[in-house]
Amino acid sequence: MDSDVVSTTESPPPSDSGGGALRFLKELPVLIALALGIALLIKAFLVQAFYIPSASMEPTLRQGDRVLVNKLSYRFGHPHRGDVIVFRDPYPNPCTAAGQSNPDTALENPVSCNRGIAHRVLNWFAEVFGLPTGDTRDFIKRIVALPGETVALQNGKVYVCSKPDCRPVDSRGQPLDGHLVSFKHDSREGPQNDEDTVPAYHVPKGDYWVLGDNRANSSDSRVFHAIKATSIIGKAFVVVWPPNRFLGL
Repeated sequence: MDSDVVSTTESPPPSDSGGGALRFLKELPVLIALALGIALLIKAFLVQAFYIPSASMEPTLRQGDRVLVNKLSYRFGHPHRGDVIVFRDPYPNPCTAAGQSNPDTALENPVSCNRGIAHRVLNWFAEVFGLPTGDTRDFIKRIVALPGETVALQNGKVYVCSKPDCRPVDSRGQPLDGHLVSFKHDSREGPQNDEDTVPAYHVPKGDYWVLGDNRANSSDSRVFHAIKATSIIGKAFVVVWPPNRFLGL
């Protein structure tokens, strides 16, 4: 008896593994360029990781910590007293001017003024992930006095006043027009007082007066005076590395 059913065996579709791999290789440069573009935009306008190169902010920030810095913080508002900020090195650039060196970012090898393109690209990648580059010329400090205020240190204590021609302390170092500025601190975070005394300084309009939390081991406004608001890169808001030091600022 003849059967109307014809037995057939379907062949599997031809493999496209070779074409898929080739397509991926063709698309790879575009994907890399897109990723770099996104990273560049984030680093330039939103958030950037920074490596802490010195002990000037201990115990709040330790040497080797990585922090994230919000670059939008001051586009829609002004810096506040107590903010931990990253700003451009206020010392003269050794490649363009002679002057005092930067002790907070000083390295064993002097900074070269003739970096090639490859070196700059590697530095850019390192900066994206908050890795040390050897060319870092940025500072991180805490804002202590605001524009228009007069600030003085007396035996490690900070006094500020804001009226024209006011005097934070008198000739004997006693509080006069100023009020004491203090921040939350303990053995783990916050400013650590020393016994330093600094004469009254009037902070110009648009400038900020900053100190390191480790005041006995910090190059800050006691040395280079106030910093320009335009030199502020952003506000540090969290420690992200090492993981056991995850901390909001």
